[in-house]
Amino acid sequence: MSQGVKHVVILGGGSAGWLTAAVLAADHQASSAGGLKVTLIESPDVATIGVGEGTWPTMRDTLRRTGVTETDFIRECDGAFKQGSKFARWRVDRDDDYYYHPFVLPQGYLETNVVAGWMKHSQVPFGKLVSFQPHLCEAGKAPKQFSTPEWAAVANYAYHLDAGKLGVFMRKHCVERLGVRHVSDHMTGVNAHDNGDIASLQTRDHGAIEGDLFIDCTGMRALLIGQHYGIEIQSQKHVLFNDRAIALQVPYADPRQEIACQTISTAQSSGWVWDIGLQTRRGVGHVYSSTHTTDEAAADELLKYVKATGGREQDIYTLPKITIRPGYRPKSWHRNCVAIGLSSGFMEPLEASSLVLVELAAGMLSDQLPATRSDMDIVAARYNDSFQYRWERVVDFLKLHYVLTGRTDSDYWRDNCRPESIPDRLKQLLQLWRHQPPSRHDLYRIEEVFPSASYQYILYGMGFHPEQRPTTRRMDDPAQAEGYFREAAELTRKMLAALPGHREMLDHVMTRGMSKI
Repeated sequence: MSQGVKHVVILGGGSAGWLTAAVLAADHQASSAGGLKVTLIESPDVATIGVGEGTWPTMRDTLRRTGVTETDFIRECDGAFKQGSKFARWRVDRDDDYYYHPFVLPQGYLETNVVAGWMKHSQVPFGKLVSFQPHLCEAGKAPKQFSTPEWAAVANYAYHLDAGKLGVFMRKHCVERLGVRHVSDHMTGVNAHDNGDIASLQTRDHGAIEGDLFIDCTGMRALLIGQHYGIEIQSQKHVLFNDRAIALQVPYADPRQEIACQTISTAQSSGWVWDIGLQTRRGVGHVYSSTHTTDEAAADELLKYVKATGGREQDIYTLPKITIRPGYRPKSWHRNCVAIGLSSGFMEPLEASSLVLVELAAGMLSDQLPATRSDMDIVAARYNDSFQYRWERVVDFLKLHYVLTGRTDSDYWRDNCRPESIPDRLKQLLQLWRHQPPSRHDLYRIEEVFPSASYQYILYGMGFHPEQRPTTRRMDDPAQAEGYFREAAELTRKMLAALPGHREMLDHVMTRGMSKI
């Protein structure tokens, strides 16, 4: 039990495997003689899923932590900037129904209750009143200027990216710069110590590969945590109904077409369609509930959407259909095995929660990497506690998008509002939020997956109207909020004039690059 943790073996590549390898190798000096040894085993027989193209602003910190340049990342991953999400037809099934969840905090968010002021302007969408960023998205503006250095922002941003290219990009960086050993081979078995720990992974061509800590990044197959150790998924299908997805790659009909700077999520009869703009194509997909519709009907709705948004049927590249088991493993670290990525769980693509959980997992593992096997169980208990909490928050946040809908046009939307499908945690918060806005007191841990401002954007974007409190509070001063609304409007005016178009900015990165900080 006092054996040192000197060698980490990661099974599986893709976004989860290579991002985890990069964070560990960069933080623990894998390229030096005394550093941590990191080996990644990637089967040449198994293709990656190739979806998961949206991220959170945390991705900028994760990539910078690993030592890549932002210019190289944008160039090699077909990258584009993402400033938030636009939700269409989620409240009612009408062309004029939409709201934004931007990445910047509401103006004055930390100083006053802007919701109290918004109630006097409730005919104006919450996001557009309290933030300049929805206006940048609608105008097709980039979140930075040509002179803005790498990783820096004028408006907070994340990325849209080609998930397949991200894995290739990070693999090259890990092997050539960070000292990660890449083994292209197929695992054929797991060899265990007498105490139940994994001793080594048996491979077809390289024999047994020993390690001290093993990371399962084998996706939904979960070869180590699931198949070897039998740690079960805790299903959330009773809360989040979507269990199928069809994904397409849709080239632009006009190569100079403007690129959306936000993920567009459009509600359908039994699910919703995502639309992600990259430099050379769009990633479009339909996630839906097989309980409420058929695969054929879902495909028809998706094709109708693609045609309505300018896509040409003859250009579409269809990816394999994805089966989703909405749920998570409450114990994703067992003995000397940690599951990261889809092997630890998955809900649905809404709000890009999958990749941000990979980042948080890789970051916490690296920050608290146990020095010895005797330390491992202590760290594992902390890790499991943190990620059970995070998964529960993901479930609450995603369900929030559904429970306030005014749509009654299908069983899917009606069923999403059934009280028995709403977690008790979320019910309690919704009761509290009748008289006070979401705040840091509702989400009290460090590195929350979704901050309280995100809950406000969804809550009030979906049309939730709080009730008057019986007494007044200093923080509820509408006059103070009015000043911040004027600030947001003035920032909107200045930024619309100063920021380049999104495609224009990406063209600049591709041809000239970004300056270093």
